[in-house]
Amino acid sequence: MEVFECRGCGTALTAPLSRVAFPLYAGLQYGNGVAMPVLMASGTYGVDEDPDGRARSIVIAPGDAHGTDLVQRRELGACCGIDGRYGPNVTCAGCGGKVATRIDDCSLWQATWLVPAAVRPVPAGPARPVEDWATVTDRRRAAGLSEADGRRSIRWDVEAAVTLAHLVFAAGDAPLAPAAGPLAQAFRPLLGQLPPPATLPSAPARRAVLAGPGRPLSDPLPDIAVVPRHPRTGESWPTPPGVAVAPLAAEFWTSLAFRDQRELAPATGGLPPGVERDDPLPPHSRYAPYLDRWVFRSVLNRLNGVAGTADDCWW
Repeated sequence: MEVFECRGCGTALTAPLSRVAFPLYAGLQYGNGVAMPVLMASGTYGVDEDPDGRARSIVIAPGDAHGTDLVQRRELGACCGIDGRYGPNVTCAGCGGKVATRIDDCSLWQATWLVPAAVRPVPAGPARPVEDWATVTDRRRAAGLSEADGRRSIRWDVEAAVTLAHLVFAAGDAPLAPAAGPLAQAFRPLLGQLPPPATLPSAPARRAVLAGPGRPLSDPLPDIAVVPRHPRTGESWPTPPGVAVAPLAAEFWTSLAFRDQRELAPATGGLPPGVERDDPLPPHSRYAPYLDRWVFRSVLNRLNGVAGTADDCWW
């Protein structure tokens, strides 16, 4: 674990933190006027590195910032909060140097972005153990595709867009055929929001299935496997040679992979013997499936080696 301190005076600026995979959608906007959740889990930080391994940005949860002061200033052009357009707005309480940018405007992830040149990590105890695959995909950690009250899950929307970009990239010029069941139910509506690919005349459909802990690949092997992505390391569940990988955040992969294996509770009163039902009923979204095109385009650009912004993508 590490604590980030001020390079100028050595003041501790954060709680002890563990490094996790940097979210690919961290810097992208979501919708218009949407109240966004906190990007990073408490006690974690992510680093966006350039090709040479140098930190371009470091992001933490706002509540993990210690020993700092927020600069009170007008943010002209911001809507519901601070969007950071004028640069660092968090100073070190020890020396007054600018060390971070706090962002909490609508449609932007709530986060504190440390300035790499102004801070440095120092050891703060042993690293937290990396959880095994069985632990990170435990059914108790499954995340719903919508909120309990039926509101759209923002995190599912962006994670689904990341996975969809990997699916489209792996399919190439061929049609994409998600396996029937939870995978098709989750991704076919999103595929329907994309223009049809310019498929080759004889290109067979590329079959995609769920695979991972408790869901081994069957014979014959599929073309693409949607597998869990480790929340700590960012690594994908390994697949055999010849099977393309489309990673999905572990908590959502778990929700899809074990959706048909929910434990059922007997109904009490009024139902015939042997009849069972889900109790409580699983949450259902009040809204139609939503494809976050900004995230989709950005990830697809990266996979295709295209430099530039998400809006540079051809579709």
